[in-house]
Amino acid sequence: MELSPSAHVDTFCRDRLPPIEQWPEFLFELPELIYPDRLNCARVLLDDSVERWGADRRCLLTPTERWTYGELQQRVNRIAQVLTGDLGLVPGNRVLLRGPNNPWLVACWLAVLKAGGVVVTTMPLLRASELSELQEISAPVVALCDHRFLDELTGARMVGVRIIAYGGTGSDDLAARCEGKDGRFTAVDTAADDVALIAFTSGTTGRPKATLHFHRDVLANADTFSRHIVRPEPDDLFAGTPPLAFTFGLGGLVVFPLRVGASSLLLEQVTPEQLAAAVAEYGVTVLFTAPTAYRAILAAGLAPRLAGLRRCVSAGESLPAAVWTAFRDATGLRLIDGIGGTEMLHVFISAADGDIRPGATGRPVPGYRATVIDESGDPVPDGTPGLLAVKGPTGCRYLDDDRQASYVRGGWNVTGDTFVRDQDGYFWYQARSDDMIVSSGYNIAGPEVEQVLIAHPDVLDCAVVGAPDERRGMIVKAYVVLREGVPGGDETVKSLQQYVKQAIAPYKYPRAVEFVPSLPRNASGKLQRVELRRWARTSG
Repeated sequence: MELSPSAHVDTFCRDRLPPIEQWPEFLFELPELIYPDRLNCARVLLDDSVERWGADRRCLLTPTERWTYGELQQRVNRIAQVLTGDLGLVPGNRVLLRGPNNPWLVACWLAVLKAGGVVVTTMPLLRASELSELQEISAPVVALCDHRFLDELTGARMVGVRIIAYGGTGSDDLAARCEGKDGRFTAVDTAADDVALIAFTSGTTGRPKATLHFHRDVLANADTFSRHIVRPEPDDLFAGTPPLAFTFGLGGLVVFPLRVGASSLLLEQVTPEQLAAAVAEYGVTVLFTAPTAYRAILAAGLAPRLAGLRRCVSAGESLPAAVWTAFRDATGLRLIDGIGGTEMLHVFISAADGDIRPGATGRPVPGYRATVIDESGDPVPDGTPGLLAVKGPTGCRYLDDDRQASYVRGGWNVTGDTFVRDQDGYFWYQARSDDMIVSSGYNIAGPEVEQVLIAHPDVLDCAVVGAPDERRGMIVKAYVVLREGVPGGDETVKSLQQYVKQAIAPYKYPRAVEFVPSLPRNASGKLQRVELRRWARTSG
């Protein structure tokens, strides 16, 4: 495999790609995945959309603003002019972005790409020490930051990084800098395989892993999962909760709607109840969020507010069959489950409509292949748990990281998830490979126990991990959030344990149950199992 001539003057990213022999095998089997050698994804997503659907088409909404495609294009071009003219950005330079989901963050993201830069979007709640580590890995030369989130960024003491605020009123604010620009900017003629963004993995221990994604990768997820599973329409209004720093949010709230000329409602921070209210108020038709939010909306009796939805996507963690069924019964809508990953950029196994089997994650998204393997890399028979391996038009390329060799094996991306494939080709999630609880010689998948517990009428939320035990090595421990008014005493513990014993093999029941007011989750609603394991290790 040979790379195309790069437009990047700053070759930092291309120089730090893993050796090509360590890349996964890439598949471009669908005609829509055959892209030209020269490709700037921001030009395709924005300029081509304006040309096709017109500048006056609605694009980005918030509770206080409404930007058309033409207005977004003007702001993007002006930001690109500031980056290249005032700040001296050259193609290949990295630009760190920090801020909540709003139109200015989207405009900055597109502008960096149009200017030939590489986007490094970060979570707005990261602390200075975390930002310093990301800066050390990605070496940005400019940081564009929402004016309300400057303190931790300036506290990170990023030597050599020019920090520019946006959304404020100062004379040095990005908006003020843009006012003197004419809004004319021609996108840099990047290669389809030039790096467009650096995305950092979440939920891991140790040094963060930086994944490198090309301009063609950004479009590939829209042309696979979005096109074939979500099936958006130009008049759709997207909304959701995942931050744009997470590739789940980037796809669902920016790339997918722009690819089809649709619009997106951007909400900076909302509870599930506020999300349901926004869906009803603004006429949202496509929703992206985690199972936790769907469950909370049901528990609050707010399902009627979702009546206008056409498509609902759930990802970030396993979707219990009980939640899927309850949601369908309450709304008539079939939740689209899916598994993706930062290394793959977005969802690669899913199902929609009549192809859904409740409890199953789905089948490979068109354009992808998947299998289940053992530790040696050999396929296991259907019905046998093993490691999920996948390949398609996107795949893992870590930035200068020895862990590339463990994620990519024999051309496959090995995701770290344990799955079972059935004889019909559906993939059933068992656990993260390190979430398997081994107790007295039995292998117990925590998510399987969770699926039973969440169906109990007294349980609002729950999570299961292994807790150290002198006799059994590990025991199953459940952390449970009870519904309001349910007492958290011994009788409730016994009731839950008996409920599990009656539903699945008795040895899988939680020998320890702890009632908690809430579970540790990140900003996208994903359960932080590392924190739960710490609880389990340190509790009496």
